[in-house]
Amino acid sequence: MRHSGTVARGIRMPIIREGDDLAALIVDSLLETAKYDQLTFADRDIVAITEAIVARAQGNYASVDQIATEAGRKFPSGHVGLVFPITSRNRFAMVLKGIARGLSKITLLLSYPTDEVGNAIVEPERFDGSGVNPYTDVLSEAAFYETFGENLHPFTGVDYIRYYRELVTAEGCEIDIWFGNDPKEVLKYTKEVLACDVHTREKTLRALKKGGAEIALSLADLLVAPVDGSGWNEAFGLLGSNTADAERVKLFPREPHKVVREVQASLKEATGKAIEVMIYGDGAFKDPAGKIWELADPVVSPAYTEGLEGVPSEVKLKYLADTLFADLSGDELQRAMVDYIREKDSHEAKEGDALGTTPRRLTDLLGSLADLVSGSGDKGTPVVLIQGYFDSLASGFNAD
Repeated sequence: MRHSGTVARGIRMPIIREGDDLAALIVDSLLETAKYDQLTFADRDIVAITEAIVARAQGNYASVDQIATEAGRKFPSGHVGLVFPITSRNRFAMVLKGIARGLSKITLLLSYPTDEVGNAIVEPERFDGSGVNPYTDVLSEAAFYETFGENLHPFTGVDYIRYYRELVTAEGCEIDIWFGNDPKEVLKYTKEVLACDVHTREKTLRALKKGGAEIALSLADLLVAPVDGSGWNEAFGLLGSNTADAERVKLFPREPHKVVREVQASLKEATGKAIEVMIYGDGAFKDPAGKIWELADPVVSPAYTEGLEGVPSEVKLKYLADTLFADLSGDELQRAMVDYIREKDSHEAKEGDALGTTPRRLTDLLGSLADLVSGSGDKGTPVVLIQGYFDSLASGFNAD
């Protein structure tokens, strides 16, 4: 039998620039890697492409001025309520800067004691025992500092409350900051509201509309079309954007399904194999030290080929070993497991067979794996080749 299972390799790529033929560069890099590492391709291999290089090749950027223009069009009163943004220089600071540049006043409502993805607005040891109820208590900025003092982010050392205030006022925009977990609180100050949360935005929008908001939009509603020559994203707008430089953000890639189909076709032509392709952004995992959920993108994978649809179909080997095959051991146990796996698609799963195999979507699992392999720093591997992912214990096993 074969002695290795799933293998994920980061693939070195040239630095991608706007207008590059991304599909050709990916195929060339994979073929070069296969040559020097003596790899062979197989059907159902997976090529995962980070969203950043797709957007870079597309030139999918927007400037702070273009965001300002969009904000001014969408919120004509000039006073907007921003609800539940995450505290991030990379993810939200440039968006906030653009909104401030385009409007005259911002009422900012921050969730607490953490933001949506787990960044601590209040250090846990300060919050515990404070007597503050985050479900009912709404705090002004002054009351917040009086109660909790200055709270620095554990990784960046930034006080995001002051940072956001200074960012807005530097644009000549007025700001008042509140802390609460009911989005309707912002409607006391303005009826024009932008829900800035990522994964809970639809729930927030429903509450705002029910509460009487005259304009209730989310970040997914801004820059869904070009503004003064900007990039755009038809599905997610400003969601999934990252700081590119002091005056621009990089948006989530456009038409991602077209991209994965093109790369898959190019790989088929070059290798003769039916290779699956996906685009990935953030992985879906939580940092155990900082308690921060990594997924600040709206989805792990905005596009993937058909073979990556669904969830894994697996059985729990250790459960079977302790129940159905408890009286077997050694080669006999191995053969029984292999036979069961090979037959699993032809019989109904029995209760407990998959116990502990959480039915997460394939693309969420694969995107998380690819994100961990490629990293976000200087590895230079924005493409990940994953082989053997769909194999099981039975794959390559010779019963003779």
